[in-house]
Amino acid sequence: MSPESEPSSSASAAPPETQPAAAAAESIVIVHNVAKRHNVGMLARSATAFGVSEMVLAGRRDFNSFGSHGATSHLKFRHFTSLPQARTYLKEERDFDICGVEITDDAVPITEHPFRRSTAFLLGNEGTGLSKRECEICDFFVYIPQYGGGTASLNVTIAASIVLHHFGVWAGFQERVREGNKFSLAEKPVKQTRRNYCHESKESVIEERKIKRENNRDVFEENETDESQNGSVLESIFST
Repeated sequence: MSPESEPSSSASAAPPETQPAAAAAESIVIVHNVAKRHNVGMLARSATAFGVSEMVLAGRRDFNSFGSHGATSHLKFRHFTSLPQARTYLKEERDFDICGVEITDDAVPITEHPFRRSTAFLLGNEGTGLSKRECEICDFFVYIPQYGGGTASLNVTIAASIVLHHFGVWAGFQERVREGNKFSLAEKPVKQTRRNYCHESKESVIEERKIKRENNRDVFEENETDESQNGSVLESIFST
């Protein structure tokens, strides 16, 4: 077990107190409006290799499964229209910590394994990193130490592989059985839906439509109020 992380005095989220791995710790990868959609397929390949139980897509639902080598058929995908909705699911329904993979003032080296329970990992864009809005949903941050000066950052799929492997080590995931010079593949699930489109649950679709109706109603009421005010102004003008 790693030493306890000191509480940070900065405004950013502080890493949780490190604890031994829970008996049934799980990992999830959060994908938020990924710029290069083919990265989702490659992320899926790393996710299945390192025991990820689910990939959560926030924002756009469609993605390119290129580079997954069939891995998307072994993963569960869940979609939310916004980051706050994804956070509510992860925190309130699943009791997960949310870890941002980003170099911040209080980020902890991934080698210290600063985990305490099941964790969802949010990775940033290679160029700009995590946005302010993305950082706001994170409970703590980790970064990957580099020892060479030839590059300033890693590709998102490479970074994910390193982080997920470290979590698997901490959580004590059982190593997959090997067959020759490769690992054995699980039986391929029966394909039920398109692999490059994350289908929402019935409840999620209903909630999304409800929000849209409420937003449209608010706009209609505002327009109606404006027209009423304009009418009152005209009446006062012509009555004088």
